[in-house]
Amino acid sequence: MKSIKASTYFVHFKNKGYEELNALLIKKNYSSIFILVDENTLEHCYPSFIETLETKKRIEVIEIESGEIYKNLDTCDGVWNALTELSADRNSLLITLGGGVITDLGGFVASTFKRGIDFVNIPTTLLSMVDASVGGKTGVDLGNLKNQIGLFSNPEIVIIDQNYLTTLEEREIRSGMAEIIKYSLTFDIKLLNSIKNFDLSNIDSLIHKSIEIKNQIVLKDPKENGLRKVLNYGHTLGHAIESYFLESEDKNNLSHGEAIAIGMVCETYLSHKVLNLPYEKLKSVKDLIESIYPKISIKKEDLKSIFNLLKHDKKNSNGQINFVLLNDFEDFKLDCKISNRLLEDSIHFYNS
Repeated sequence: MKSIKASTYFVHFKNKGYEELNALLIKKNYSSIFILVDENTLEHCYPSFIETLETKKRIEVIEIESGEIYKNLDTCDGVWNALTELSADRNSLLITLGGGVITDLGGFVASTFKRGIDFVNIPTTLLSMVDASVGGKTGVDLGNLKNQIGLFSNPEIVIIDQNYLTTLEEREIRSGMAEIIKYSLTFDIKLLNSIKNFDLSNIDSLIHKSIEIKNQIVLKDPKENGLRKVLNYGHTLGHAIESYFLESEDKNNLSHGEAIAIGMVCETYLSHKVLNLPYEKLKSVKDLIESIYPKISIKKEDLKSIFNLLKHDKKNSNGQINFVLLNDFEDFKLDCKISNRLLEDSIHFYNS
């Protein structure tokens, strides 16, 4: 597949990516190379990846625990200390090999260690391929609040190797599909047909098109002052729901995609109520998402905590919670204000 040019880096695919990585190692002559993994990518992805590296430079592996609950400053502290103990310097390279937690956290660690060292993203989940590893956002959670600490910082390159997807459970594939559905509803509704008939044989085109869409948005608005806010469709409520389930001892954690899928149903309902999105289009979104994702019970007593978490959404301004809504498929409106009554109605619609 054709490489995609971002602002300061390229997204390369499969063998081309590894060729460019090895060329980068020669060009930059890094003093040492560090590979950030979790226990899953260490077992399932690292053995094949390390075979692609052509270098005699010192290579060190740093392992963290997998899961959103470890995407925090405590984990960063552990990685910063490991880099220090292993004598990393400002000419070291950090390669992130993993899903969204690894790429988000690893990019943040690299960008702040000794005021910044180079990093390369190699996403291994569908979610991180189409979203987290591209666009220059890095960061970690603050308590249960998603991505509150971070900065914009670009990798040297991103390598997309779909072979890593064969190591994933079906739930992880579904999680990544939520972001592709988001791109479809906001920018290219034709993608929905591929999503409805999805199997791994057509995943390459879905990944490439999703990255193209995100890249075009980021090129126009790299720091989310306007257009880039559309990438949060389904995420305003979705992130609050994800955080609430993460912090609740009596709830099972949701994957990112499962929470965003709920958010998209709710925010499509709000689009119908506020912007007159046709009901049949609302129903088509709800039917599609219910065909892919398990139904999650959100109780009335959950709503107060979920709505309180909305106050910390990064798109808020002057105390106002801002939503991205749809006038129609491929036609969105930014910075929409919504009453709590309508928010409750949207959750009720999802539950129905």
